[in-house]
Amino acid sequence: MSEPARAYEGEKSGLRWLRSLREDLWTVRADPLPPSVWLRWMPHGLVWLAAVGIFVGDLDQLMGDGRLPETGSMLVAAGQSGAAVLALRRPVPALWLSLAASLTGAVLLRRMLMAGQIDGFSWPWTTWGTAAHLLVVLLLALRVPTRVSVAALAVTALLTYVLQGLWGAWYYAPTGQTAVLLFGVAVLLGSALRGRREARAELVEQTTLTAEERARRTLLEERGRIARELHDVVAHHMSVISIQAQVAPHLVENPSDELKENLAGIRQNAVEALTELRRVLDVLRSEHPAPGGHADAAGASRHAPQPTLGRLGSLVENTRAAGLTVTTEITGRRRRLPPGVELSAYRIVQEALSNVLRHSPGATAHVVLAYDPRGLRVEVVNTGPTREAPPSAGAGHGLLGMRERAVMLGGTLTAGPWSGRGYRVEAHLPAAAPHASDTPPQDGTA
Repeated sequence: MSEPARAYEGEKSGLRWLRSLREDLWTVRADPLPPSVWLRWMPHGLVWLAAVGIFVGDLDQLMGDGRLPETGSMLVAAGQSGAAVLALRRPVPALWLSLAASLTGAVLLRRMLMAGQIDGFSWPWTTWGTAAHLLVVLLLALRVPTRVSVAALAVTALLTYVLQGLWGAWYYAPTGQTAVLLFGVAVLLGSALRGRREARAELVEQTTLTAEERARRTLLEERGRIARELHDVVAHHMSVISIQAQVAPHLVENPSDELKENLAGIRQNAVEALTELRRVLDVLRSEHPAPGGHADAAGASRHAPQPTLGRLGSLVENTRAAGLTVTTEITGRRRRLPPGVELSAYRIVQEALSNVLRHSPGATAHVVLAYDPRGLRVEVVNTGPTREAPPSAGAGHGLLGMRERAVMLGGTLTAGPWSGRGYRVEAHLPAAAPHASDTPPQDGTA
């Protein structure tokens, strides 16, 4: 870029900055002071009390030591105290009101100083006028960007320099330097408090986003795990279809060519679907490997059958061996349920008992499986712990996984306190009504 072009771009940037600053300093938009975290509305009440004190003290100083007429004193005192109240909602207009009232008071007092009617009076900033403008500048710096606060300080310093340095007066005690220094401290303090408040708000927002992202990631991981298990169930059924289609022609005497062709097509489609399904399973397992697992363990778990309610007895025995007293109850006509329902019911009981072991040491648990024509009701209740639970390294998302399993099947899951310090988990898993040919399942390995 050539030198003239760079100069032109710099000029445009400067003009944009000045235009933005003018818009910030020449606005009447509302910017209410937010309530304090701990004190709520007390700061607003303190500002109102300070405004009343400024009005009374300023009026007494202007009419007493300053010997100004009542009308002028009332006008200046009302403007400076009103600016402090206005700064609670509209800080930028309050700044201009405070400067206008202070300028009016300085002009009126200069006339008295030049006439020799008063001597040694604080000028151009009176004591109460300094306090009022100090409060306005602080409230301004708490809400607006730092550059706007610095610009307001610069305007105040320029006005002070014009009054005291260029215009001047006689027989007065100069207060310009001290007042500008105090205003600078107010700007620095207000900007620091505003930055701290914004940093805290941003931290809270980031913490909330992180928690939501963690919960979303946990939900996706749990859904992926459930999907992998259900894919295993589907793969098993596809294998059965393939084998039955291959064996079926041998069970019929002199099968027709059309029957053989149809069965061969069924078997071919089942084999192809099974191949594609295994590819999907490989992708799911490679994206979510078992933490700390070895290749042998991964291979073993890959070919291990998914558990069903037939293995509930083994689960209960293992839980008892871990030190938890567990009782079981089965009501209704027990029947064979769809594999997805049995798998989800088993996992819900497993996770609920794990939570009892982890969070309620010394408690007793009761597992209920209630069969009805509409499906299965799974209930796990436990008493309160007899001793304090040790710190758990778990993420606390077990209920999320159980609820996902129930919702995936079109059911519901509720969990909450039960009987004092106990806890209760209840799931309703819908399943089709049994057929007459169904036989009750036997306990054992699925």
